[in-house]
Amino acid sequence: MVRGQKVTYGMYKAVVLAFNSVRLVPHVLVLLGSSHRDVFWADMARWAEVYQLGPSDSVSKRIRLFVHLMAFYQEFRNLYYLRVGWPGRLFALLCRPVATLRIEADRIGPGLFIQHGFGTWITAEEIGDNCWINQQVTIGWANGLSGRPSIGNNVTIAVGAKILGSLRLGDGSKVGANSVVIMDVPPGVTVMGVPATALWGSKVSSKRG
Repeated sequence: MVRGQKVTYGMYKAVVLAFNSVRLVPHVLVLLGSSHRDVFWADMARWAEVYQLGPSDSVSKRIRLFVHLMAFYQEFRNLYYLRVGWPGRLFALLCRPVATLRIEADRIGPGLFIQHGFGTWITAEEIGDNCWINQQVTIGWANGLSGRPSIGNNVTIAVGAKILGSLRLGDGSKVGANSVVIMDVPPGVTVMGVPATALWGSKVSSKRG
């Protein structure tokens, strides 16, 4: 019975990938023709690492990986459409992204990973390299009176966290689940709570957003 289930799931994946190989032709062409291919490759490598999809060290392997990510991970679609700009709005009709995931920032570094992105609203000044953001996270303005947060490199933001106002999350910092951050967080510090305070690392800045 277990073997039969594995075969059935394998057949399902094969059919899904075959179907997406056709409808994603325009996406692949834009990907290959982009002047920012290195950023796409970095995004894909990060997602492949997290989901243990294996290396993609050639163009053909990268194309297969791209089709796999677009077929099975809707959050990756949101990131891809954001990267490509206006063509993304057209392509979204062919391969729909997560409707309740919004990503907006002046700069987004390579390697952004979004896990279970439903109910997530990201409005930041910038997002650094290799950040990890979970579901039901809110990053944005505080009461419409202050600026947007800036997020450093290698930052992890857990489920349900709120990052509000003109503040900065330093490189390598972590925000715990359901925390509310309204102050700067120095590099390498883990914060948690409402309002968020440091669990370990340096003290959280007294500067409010």
